[in-house]
Amino acid sequence: MELFINGHTADITIDKEKTVGDVMAGLEEWLAGMGHRLSGLSIDGQNANTSLLDDFFSRELKDIKKIDITTSTIADLFAESLLNLLSDIKDFELLDSNDKKTFIDIWKEKAHVLFTFEQMPDLYNIIINLFAGAETDPASVYSITEERLREVKNPVLEFTNLSQHITQTCALLCDLPLDIQTGKDAKAARTIQFFSGISEKIIRNLKQLDLQGFLLPANDTENQINSILSEFGSIVKNLLEAYEKYDTVLVGDIAEYEASPTLQKLYDKITGNIRSKND
Repeated sequence: MELFINGHTADITIDKEKTVGDVMAGLEEWLAGMGHRLSGLSIDGQNANTSLLDDFFSRELKDIKKIDITTSTIADLFAESLLNLLSDIKDFELLDSNDKKTFIDIWKEKAHVLFTFEQMPDLYNIIINLFAGAETDPASVYSITEERLREVKNPVLEFTNLSQHITQTCALLCDLPLDIQTGKDAKAARTIQFFSGISEKIIRNLKQLDLQGFLLPANDTENQINSILSEFGSIVKNLLEAYEKYDTVLVGDIAEYEASPTLQKLYDKITGNIRSKND
């Protein structure tokens, strides 16, 4: 049996593997380490679609002459999935009410939707709520999806453009204790919401910077990023819990003395660890 990956002969020795599924299981960790995922599979010239994968994986190697595997980078799969989701939202809006009711069942089985469910569960929930008939603004969902696509297509630009928003968020966090004391509840709520959104965006951007190789190689600096990120995650958790309990004193202290400086420190550390064009 011959094994090809992206058109090239794979220098892989088949030892104990008996089925196509065995081979794919062995390749899965290797592909993930290379930042790739399986995107296509062909056996003796027959292409597998999603519905045929179980059948293909169960086939015994002794009955096969050639396996062609196609892989894509994780970043490419993110971009492709997001482009398809944008198209899905447009298509959904053009349907009549009866077709909209059946759209979601077919949509959930598509490959890019399964990828979204696995890699972007928050976005999946937003879109599925739209398709399920929740009172969600399609234009807002489309805009959120476009933002995610920008984060994938140009993570460096998207991250560096956050600088002004980080400064603004830190200032709002420092003002939060006074806002709470003076009864500015609406402004305080907006600050918490803005802070949560910025925090989530930093995490998403950091993932793309790492996946696409825009971070410098692992060293003490990267360890510092992970350390600050862990500290920041605990701060976010404690702040939101204190806010939900309406512990105004604790909310103010965490926001001004922990959340604000750590947010800025995390952003600066990641920015300083992004590869330059020369790198």
